[in-house]
Amino acid sequence: MTGIGDAARAVGGSGGHTTGLSLNNDRLYKLTYSTEVFVNQGKGKLQDSVGYRISSNVDVVLLWRNPDGDDDQLIQITIKDVNVENVNQKRGEKSIFKGKNPAKIVRKENLEALQRPVLLHLVHGKVKNFYSYENEPVAIENLKRGLASLFQMQLSSGTTNEVDISGDCKVTYQGHQDKVIKIKALDSCKIERPGFTAINQVLGVTSKATSVTTYKIEDSFVIAVLAEETHAFGLNFLRTITGKIVSKQKLELKTTEAGPRLMSGKHIAAIIKAVDSNYKALPIEGQVFQSECKGCPSLSEHWQSIRKHLQPDSLSKAESVRNFLAFIQHLRTAKKEEILQILKTENKDILPQLVDAVTSAQTPDSLDAILDFLDFKSDSNVILQERFLYACAFASHPDEELLRALISKFKGSFASNDIRESVMIVIGALVRKLCQSDGCKLKGVVEAKKLILGGLEKAEKKEDIMMYLLALKNALLPEGIPLLLKYAETGEGPISHLATTSIQRYDVPFITDEVRKTLNRIYHQNRKVHEKTVRTTAAAIILNNNPSYMEVKNILLSIGELPKEMNKYMLSTVQDILRFEMPASKMIRRVLKEMVAHNYDRFCQEWIFFCLYWLHRTRSNLNIFQYIGKSHLHGSQVVIEAQGLETLIAATPDEGEENLDSYAGLSVILFDVQLRPVTFFNGYSDLMSKMLSASSDPVSVVKALVLLIDHSQEIQLQSGLKANIDIQGALAIDISGAMEFSLWYRESKTRVKNLLAVVIAGDITVDSSFVKAGLEISAETEASMEFISTVQFSQYPFLVCLQMDRAEAPYRQFETKYERLSTGRGYVLRKRKERLWQDLNSLSTKRMLICARWCFPLSRRVLPTVGVGFETDG
Repeated sequence: MTGIGDAARAVGGSGGHTTGLSLNNDRLYKLTYSTEVFVNQGKGKLQDSVGYRISSNVDVVLLWRNPDGDDDQLIQITIKDVNVENVNQKRGEKSIFKGKNPAKIVRKENLEALQRPVLLHLVHGKVKNFYSYENEPVAIENLKRGLASLFQMQLSSGTTNEVDISGDCKVTYQGHQDKVIKIKALDSCKIERPGFTAINQVLGVTSKATSVTTYKIEDSFVIAVLAEETHAFGLNFLRTITGKIVSKQKLELKTTEAGPRLMSGKHIAAIIKAVDSNYKALPIEGQVFQSECKGCPSLSEHWQSIRKHLQPDSLSKAESVRNFLAFIQHLRTAKKEEILQILKTENKDILPQLVDAVTSAQTPDSLDAILDFLDFKSDSNVILQERFLYACAFASHPDEELLRALISKFKGSFASNDIRESVMIVIGALVRKLCQSDGCKLKGVVEAKKLILGGLEKAEKKEDIMMYLLALKNALLPEGIPLLLKYAETGEGPISHLATTSIQRYDVPFITDEVRKTLNRIYHQNRKVHEKTVRTTAAAIILNNNPSYMEVKNILLSIGELPKEMNKYMLSTVQDILRFEMPASKMIRRVLKEMVAHNYDRFCQEWIFFCLYWLHRTRSNLNIFQYIGKSHLHGSQVVIEAQGLETLIAATPDEGEENLDSYAGLSVILFDVQLRPVTFFNGYSDLMSKMLSASSDPVSVVKALVLLIDHSQEIQLQSGLKANIDIQGALAIDISGAMEFSLWYRESKTRVKNLLAVVIAGDITVDSSFVKAGLEISAETEASMEFISTVQFSQYPFLVCLQMDRAEAPYRQFETKYERLSTGRGYVLRKRKERLWQDLNSLSTKRMLICARWCFPLSRRVLPTVGVGFETDG
């Protein structure tokens, strides 16, 4: 039997003069070829997939062999008799290909290009050059590259690098008597492709790709080539968002017959010119192409069709978020002038949502448009400036240009000092994100670091110090730790507290011995008296970062000697570490074996147990964290802070807190970004003024449409087809807070209200330019929660009540599979699932009310807020 290539002389490593496929002289090889693709959910069956098959006959001839060596060959590959059909045979009458001939499906000009021959120059079985005609459609050229790549092989076992349609890839060959298996490490392939993904793995995508090609050998000849490539992915945050692409190729020899005689000559350039002077050497790597979108609306038309869903009153609906995501995708292909035109003509109610979308698009054109539109020297559009900055802070894949733009703005003038502060705080957030994506040495990042650290070193006004500390709290620069330690130990009140909580955000490797020495001095007040919240934060950092025996022992020995409130806090912290088997639990148990540290006087006083009983039911700083593997995301923290309120209840401040101004405010960390705090009042006179004129209207902390999950990946399949995986997730969020005081009733009440709508949408497509198959999968939910904390200080101990109200949260998931011709004909299958969101067991009740007597005076305090995964903060 005569095969595609003579393999006998190399299989098994026997000495021979060929190392790859070697065609016989003067023969025409007639083969059949097919490539098929399947698209489905991760665990879906192939027979339930959508997809298509492209099949054809193929003629292959040897045109030239170097007279100085058999391993130097030029072959010609010609595709004939093309057909396109469905991979799902159950489709029957519903097949989009039924009744359509190939010329109608592929289009005449594409079919002509596909059937024009290509030349392949092989040296030692590897592709030296790929020759084709210029100006052919890129998608069609890629299909021919996919077929040509199957002819590249080696017959002996081993690992090497090869360049084919997938790029420059590491491949491993396994030689057997009847076959050769080629395993391509797709994650090693170097090929230029557009795309981006989330920096934080919690919001990212996990993918796995495999590629195996089998060369079947019979009677010393390769008679068939079978290739299978699989790409599977899943969203880390939500495991129900999954997808899979399976791409197969099959090349089989049918017959051989007499073919053209070999062309003579030593120089391949002359041979190619003699065949056809129009042939050009082109890359064998797949090339990027974009399918035309016939009948697609313009940006302006799309905006007009969705703007009604982005009215302020509609933002808590999932439909608003769906349209927000769709518009971002459209913005990413738009020009600056188109975007600017919409911004300039929209009314003030819709503009904030439009600014969210334009900024979230994160393209050069969208950035130029929004910067041209916003005037930071004017106070007429402060809300728009703030929405722009929020969107920058949450940017999924920020680049250096965005950072440089904000640095330039910061060096200019502002109509609002709040906006100036926000710009610096956001610069800190961008620095951290760019450093996390290996951009710490970029010139813009280096400049931003100098701006933050230099500003903090030189700042004299309290407001400026707080601004730079907040920026550093976001940036988490290792070189900023000495400055944080300085302000933590020597700063007053809020400055010391902010510096300490900033250190708390650093990872374990940065909490060095020098850092811990300072924190121990703060906790034990070796150099100066500190606020209780500063001391407890210092202790928490020590206990969460591999504490030594003596550090734990000294902290335990301090319990019983502290102010009552702080005693309760420290005791509950230790018991939480033991109860939840946190890293420090082993060291604490070791220290507790000493009677001097573990005794009745310290741990068994009646008043401690009475208050502790309630403390475990009224945690005062509640956070939402999401953990996936070793990665975590600080999803939300809403903190209402109060200090210096002792005069309201004729109480005596604790040591170190005698001179604190009356203050109440609200601080938010959202998706790992510390936002600019909001102040309710600052100073006793401001408090009195606002109490007399106060309404129950809440203060907005953050209100925005946020693009949270953003993954875009283009995959060059070995078959020549192009695959795209796009997953976006966004939310409409509205967090507001209010604090009310009544001197008459001796009562304070705080409210934190959270309105949320979340949509995650995934889209997988496999595109040949004339037909697409795809899977759209999405999930959505709407939720609202309100947290109310009431403190009655008409008697001592205070009565503290915590109330949580939440509405039922429906969870909906949609799946759409489709096949679509470029002419417009398509097949669509839709599914929908709906249930109530019950995954958060700790929030399974609709209403929760807990009251307790609090056994301490009201000093600077973090009052009850929102969260899951409760974390104590005093």
